[in-house]
Amino acid sequence: MSVLPYLVAGWMFLAGCYGLATSRHLVHAVGCLAVCQSSTYVLLLAVGYRSGGTAAVFSDIAPGSRPVVDPVVQALTLTDVVVGATVTALLLALVIQTAKRHGTVNPDELSELRG
Repeated sequence: MSVLPYLVAGWMFLAGCYGLATSRHLVHAVGCLAVCQSSTYVLLLAVGYRSGGTAAVFSDIAPGSRPVVDPVVQALTLTDVVVGATVTALLLALVIQTAKRHGTVNPDELSELRG
């Protein structure tokens, strides 16, 4: 088991958080949030990886003859991809509406968002 996928997932998460914190454009912020979300794909796949494992399709191999990867983690990763794409699409739609109503996508210029 290698530590590299966990390090990559952590680096992706931190890079996305840094971009999110320093972003001055809402589309850029949504992109950075998608990078943070992508780090969870890498993390989930790293958790479910088994060296020498095959897909959990038992039609072509005898049960117990070879190690198989955990199909639950693969299903969670696929669900994560779908949820991430949906959230990104929803946030981009909100950015479009914000640009139409306020004429800017700079969070500093949106005075109604200040408390």
